[in-house]
Amino acid sequence: MKSFAVIGLGRFGSRLAVNLYNNGADVIAIDVDGSCVDKIGDSVTQAVVADACDIALLKRLGVDSCDYAVVAIGSNLGVSTLVTMNLSELGIENIICKASNSTHKTILEKLGAKQVYIPEHEFADRLALSLISSDRTIMDFIELSDKYAIDETQVPKPWAGKKVGDINIRARHGVNIIGIRRGDDIDVEITPDTLLDENAVLILLGTYDALKKISKI
Repeated sequence: MKSFAVIGLGRFGSRLAVNLYNNGADVIAIDVDGSCVDKIGDSVTQAVVADACDIALLKRLGVDSCDYAVVAIGSNLGVSTLVTMNLSELGIENIICKASNSTHKTILEKLGAKQVYIPEHEFADRLALSLISSDRTIMDFIELSDKYAIDETQVPKPWAGKKVGDINIRARHGVNIIGIRRGDDIDVEITPDTLLDENAVLILLGTYDALKKISKI
């Protein structure tokens, strides 16, 4: 069984920790925010309220014996840098980090991170691939941040046969249509006169709450 330490339990870190655990991994989930820890306490091996900047504390928690450590703190350069440095000093070979930009990525790599991901870059690559591919599974859901995501959903029945301008989706629902999939074809030139047929799939950009509401229409 592989073991993981996931540090930073925002939407990305929490989802990663739970998915790893559900796939048979041993997972220690760590965050300074008790409310974040409580949300997944029953869905991982161990969830702990702790400051990962404290290297001695990480060692007491057994993080140094994990096969992998994931630093899911992309928005705070200082904290993610110190945590990555601590993990490297603990001798963890497989350190995976989330970064906010290329400079941040370079710093984390120099500190010992084996893999560093910039969500915006990953999103751009996956979206480009999705828009030219007939494989819908490439982009069922893409997280952009703790607040925004891109999702694909079948045209809701009440919208079928209507024009984009008729449903006024941005004003009424707070999401944007950035593409429409019809079979193997993708249309990204959306206008108010674009017709929504019942067999089409919408590629939507919006907040998580807004996207959930659209899926229930």
